[in-house]
Amino acid sequence: MRKIVIALVLLAAGCGGTPVAVPPASPSPPPAVDVREPAVDVQESWRITKQGADHEIEGYADRVSVLPGEPFRLHVSTTARRFTASAFRMGANPAKVWESPQVRGARQAPARVVDGTVTAAHWAPSLTVDTGGWPEGAYLIRLDASSGAQRYVPVTVRSASTAGRVVLVNAVTTWQAYNLWGGRSLYEGPGGFAGRSRTVTFDRPYDGAGARLFLDFEKDALAVAEQSGVPLAYLTNLDLRPGALDGARAVVSLGHDEYWSPEMRRTVTQARDHGTNLAFLGANAVYWRIGPHDRKVACDKERLCRLWRDSRPESALVGQMYDCFPAEGVYRVRRPGHWIFDGTKGRRFPGLLGVETDKVSPGSPANVEVLAESPFSCGGRATVSHSTYYVAPSGAGVFASGTMRWVCALRGSRCGHGVTDSAAAFTRRSTLNLLTRFARGPAGLP
Repeated sequence: MRKIVIALVLLAAGCGGTPVAVPPASPSPPPAVDVREPAVDVQESWRITKQGADHEIEGYADRVSVLPGEPFRLHVSTTARRFTASAFRMGANPAKVWESPQVRGARQAPARVVDGTVTAAHWAPSLTVDTGGWPEGAYLIRLDASSGAQRYVPVTVRSASTAGRVVLVNAVTTWQAYNLWGGRSLYEGPGGFAGRSRTVTFDRPYDGAGARLFLDFEKDALAVAEQSGVPLAYLTNLDLRPGALDGARAVVSLGHDEYWSPEMRRTVTQARDHGTNLAFLGANAVYWRIGPHDRKVACDKERLCRLWRDSRPESALVGQMYDCFPAEGVYRVRRPGHWIFDGTKGRRFPGLLGVETDKVSPGSPANVEVLAESPFSCGGRATVSHSTYYVAPSGAGVFASGTMRWVCALRGSRCGHGVTDSAAAFTRRSTLNLLTRFARGPAGLP
């Protein structure tokens, strides 16, 4: 697909340290959440205030995820004399859990292109981070150069067990697919689409501030999940291997979860078939059939990496499949009495439909229910977007929002695109309903 150029415009908007106490990963239920307004971070100190010039500071971690207490190494390049690294656990109340002392800065060698893949695997490690005492969760490591420039490095401290918990999944393969650091992604390279990489690697920094897709599509959903009080677990989609979801109550795919390997799909499907509920809060999920190996994601989009619908349509799992980009429209509730919408107000939400959308297809389960049906024009083609729900034979419930803007809408008017604060109240309450019901076990059983 050639959507990346437009998508970037439309979506834009050895080292010790003193650990800092943070709330546990699965806190006891907090006071009731006021769903009339978007949640506001209690602490904003994690934010980047000055990105600085290109290559002023940037880095990557040698592990995508670690278990609590496992170390990882940071590979950092900077033009500044010194830098520090600080770890912030993201969620309902972002908090700093660790910071390094001053580290001598060094400009690492330029990126290399090996068989069309941009890599920084030749960079020397700059420091080792000990995660002892860190709670499970999604983290941003902020690099602060002495010159004032800042960048993020995302890392997940994954859960050793997901039994009895709702699992939040960071879609790291999709983050990497869109990563243009070094001038190549799975979508473009020198000369455009023809110059794209056929394989991308985690051995390089992310472009921009370093965590664009996490901040756009995942951060706000994590906050709502933690405010719900349900027991949570944390994984990346690379961690979706046999046994990873044993006993899990639910799995939540966040806002942009496009690149799935056969192992990932098999693991999630087997979990559903054993009673694990599924929620797809975005759109265009399970689209490309990838081949991850080591720290690389292979997808040539020609011969070795085809669309899932060419063999096993994604709608058989998700309930619907990708249909439109770029999409803009009004989200319209069709089944206001469904339990997912309990306590919500309003039936029409401008801007909530976009920028990619899904709809029911011939591969969808026969018992799929359409909860929202939103007609609109996709570049002059009349089409529709659906929110769907079905119950698998195991009793597992499967919800799909059908719009990529569901998580963004949790921010209300701060999402842009004409999204209103009433849409934030609607998506927050619906998401809380899903999480609390799914946390009790198979939602389709009495």
